[in-house]
Amino acid sequence: MRYLHTMIRVTDIEESLDFWCNKMGLVETRRKEVPEGKFTLIFLAAPKDEADARANNAPELELTYNWNSDEVLDTARAWGHVAYKVDNIYETCQRLMDAGVTINRPPRDGNMAFVKSPDNISIELLQEGDPLPKQEPWASMENTGSW
Repeated sequence: MRYLHTMIRVTDIEESLDFWCNKMGLVETRRKEVPEGKFTLIFLAAPKDEADARANNAPELELTYNWNSDEVLDTARAWGHVAYKVDNIYETCQRLMDAGVTINRPPRDGNMAFVKSPDNISIELLQEGDPLPKQEPWASMENTGSW
């Protein structure tokens, strides 16, 4: 057995790709249009996973867009989050904030933060290696919304 992907539904392809690729830094590895099912699948990989994703179609995040859907997406209580390791938690959070992304749980501990996608998917960011020393403004920043 090996892990392939996590699928999340999205309501706006361009807004979702702006968030996941331009802001989060993921890379689109492949796309599949399914006219008979009226949906689009877009597969993304973290930069350090890109080679494996292209070679093995894993590990990936699958964005599923249902055509002509007015469905309002909500997360169920059982849904948790997706998680990514980052090279520098503070630089990543600052870059995301500068791009207009709310930091729902700031990296007060130099190790962990949470943000949400435009479709309300919770994303955990974890510092690669040991936690960074605590620093402001992060150490005293309050949570915003849910995470």
